[in-house]
Amino acid sequence: MIISNYEWLVPELMDVVRLFEGAEELSVSHTCNEFINEFTVDGQTYLFDRQDRAESELERKSLIKRYAKLALYKLLSARFGKSLPWGALTGIRPTRLAYAEIEKGKSFERLFREMQVSEENIELVRRTIAGQEGIYERKEGNCDLFISLPFCPTKCVYCSFITAPIGKTRQFIPDYLAVLEKELKAAKPLVKNLRSVYIGGGTPFALEAEELERVLKAVAPLVKKDTEYTVEAGRPDVFTKEKLELCKQYGVTRICINAQSFSDKTLEAIGRKHTAKQVEEAFEMARPYGFIINCDLIAGLTGESYEEFCASVDKAISLDAENITVHTLCLKKGAKLKEEVSALQEGELSAMIAYSRNKLTEAGYEPYYLYRQKYMAGAHENVGWTKKGCASVYNIDVMEESADNLAVGANAISKKVILGEGRIERIGSPKDIPTYLDKVEKLIEDKNKLYL
Repeated sequence: MIISNYEWLVPELMDVVRLFEGAEELSVSHTCNEFINEFTVDGQTYLFDRQDRAESELERKSLIKRYAKLALYKLLSARFGKSLPWGALTGIRPTRLAYAEIEKGKSFERLFREMQVSEENIELVRRTIAGQEGIYERKEGNCDLFISLPFCPTKCVYCSFITAPIGKTRQFIPDYLAVLEKELKAAKPLVKNLRSVYIGGGTPFALEAEELERVLKAVAPLVKKDTEYTVEAGRPDVFTKEKLELCKQYGVTRICINAQSFSDKTLEAIGRKHTAKQVEEAFEMARPYGFIINCDLIAGLTGESYEEFCASVDKAISLDAENITVHTLCLKKGAKLKEEVSALQEGELSAMIAYSRNKLTEAGYEPYYLYRQKYMAGAHENVGWTKKGCASVYNIDVMEESADNLAVGANAISKKVILGEGRIERIGSPKDIPTYLDKVEKLIEDKNKLYL
């Protein structure tokens, strides 16, 4: 528990506390006077005095937060004898912070070292920014379109999304598609410079072919010939040639095959109803259509050994996936796995991450986007790796929050980037499908106000 004279700092400081197992049991009192932080932990007082100045009230508040978190991190790191790969950085977009420093004419490396980020992760950020060259752009009117299809064959045990097995939600699909068509039609006047389209979920291929075509047909009026267009096809047990042909027919350029693991034992443990062999067959089925393919893997899945994870990385590379995204297991509220397992031994997870970085680099892949989440095992990160020329515009725009994101469907969050003011306005759709169906007219009205 933390008590602070700045109540708005408490959630930020708790993000640091959660990085250290056992720290939530401590009684922490915090007093902040500008950039001077005093912490009392179980009766012992620690003082951190920092001299600095801010040029604006916004910068002042940012620095207060930064130095308070750094002070607490140093205290807990010493107390628990533990250093973390991202140090005192708890934000989900390290590269965005790096860009902010670069745009001020400063060295992001200096700030990251001050925040005690490891040299390996500083180099990862440097490489990621290089991987975004020619794509990263902050320009008024740039927009990406996201379509949410929250339907899956089964719910994986690590998943905290709103998805449920399609057998339990199929009755909503006809109404859902009709409302989605209405939202997409209303979205057309709001789109200016459309950079990419992403149909995600859920598992979009969980829909029947004729249902999927309704979505593709509704999106078609918004898509130009050169628009990057991704469908998160998802799991191989719902792949069919008919669905792939529809994607090709409607101009889709990229698909995601979310393997997560190439171990049959792991797939069964996480609630998947397919085998690793079926993932390979999905690749074979998709190749003739010329899509850029992304393959997702997760480090830290329960019961999976270091050797099994490394074999999955090797297999994804051997299948010649143009993009390979390596996620670190994140146990959020709402995930069944959170209630069933404890975190991996930290050294084993770190070794998995290190192997993926080394092996993918050797195979000619470069990192091009990265992000972090709360409750990530080992305080690591998710990294998208790409072959040269195959980076995803959508992933870069979304992770760097450099363009508007117009989102339709249940649990979809639309974002309007106010470039001149350095802020973002959001409109979130209801997570619950029946509630979303009832409120779509209000959502359309609110988006018109935000984007027009």
